[in-house]
Amino acid sequence: MRSFFREIVHALEAGQPVELVTVAASEGSTPRGAGAMMAVFADGTLTGTIGGGNAEFQCQKEAAELLRQKADAQRQYRFVLGDDTSLGMVCGGNVTVQHQYLPGGDSLAIAVLRDLIEADGGSRNTWFLRRIEGKRVTAMGLADRTGTRHLAEPPADLAPLLAERTVFRDGWLSIPAVKAGRVYLFGGGHVSQALVPVLASVGFRPVVFDDRPEFADPALFPQAEGTIHGDFTRLAEQVTVTADDYVVVMTRGHQADYEVLTQVLRSRAKYLGCIGSKRKLALCRERLLEAGFTEAEYSRLHAPIGLAIGAQTPEEIAVSVAAEMIAVRAGLDPRR
Repeated sequence: MRSFFREIVHALEAGQPVELVTVAASEGSTPRGAGAMMAVFADGTLTGTIGGGNAEFQCQKEAAELLRQKADAQRQYRFVLGDDTSLGMVCGGNVTVQHQYLPGGDSLAIAVLRDLIEADGGSRNTWFLRRIEGKRVTAMGLADRTGTRHLAEPPADLAPLLAERTVFRDGWLSIPAVKAGRVYLFGGGHVSQALVPVLASVGFRPVVFDDRPEFADPALFPQAEGTIHGDFTRLAEQVTVTADDYVVVMTRGHQADYEVLTQVLRSRAKYLGCIGSKRKLALCRERLLEAGFTEAEYSRLHAPIGLAIGAQTPEEIAVSVAAEMIAVRAGLDPRR
């Protein structure tokens, strides 16, 4: 999302207006859910997506017209055939779309979005808030658990707006734009090298840890947030795993995997996964239980890691692992 907002900021700073299009609410089956955004620029180009197809095409046309009018608007669409508001699609749901006109050079919009870009590099959940009165956006700012920024009059009740998913209520649209937490990949081998760009492309923040300097080389992982050269037996010296973090264990050998697991299995990490054959993992489980870990603690581990899609190559395994992590991030249990 950082690159999306960066494109908008660049246009605004160049004096070019932008029409920001947001799915404010959705029900039933729709191409994209609430919180999806795209921006339409004065030259007709766009960035982001609200789902493609007729819905996006229609919204793009309306955004271009609203850009000329320097106007906001709110539209409702139904994805059913034969309805007056239908877009000729058969998904079966409906959406509310908010259009927001951002004038070129708008100092408030630039400040808010620049703040949001910087927040995306931090470790704190951040929400993008907009007040909507009638069909117009009349205020915008950011919020985290400590309060709001850039809003002269914050929401009377902030807590319900700071949810895991987009909220549109009481005249406020709140989008969880920055989700805290990193993905710590222990091991910088071939699978990690394939996994990092996939994770980065879907909004995760990978950090690679290896005890071999050549496999903790930033040049191997240009899409990673960082790399760490350290000792697998002393992770706490350089890493603190929080409840917002994800842990992926794929070191070069069984012993290193075991050493890492003894240190992360009792963490509050949102996701714990370990690569390996069923036999290797069975032996690792036995060692962990003998070391005093419980079945309940071990059961948190996704092992073998990834969805069962028959993956063989590092690239295929990367897809299966990323898919499993996406499911966990969405609040699902992919093991059921």
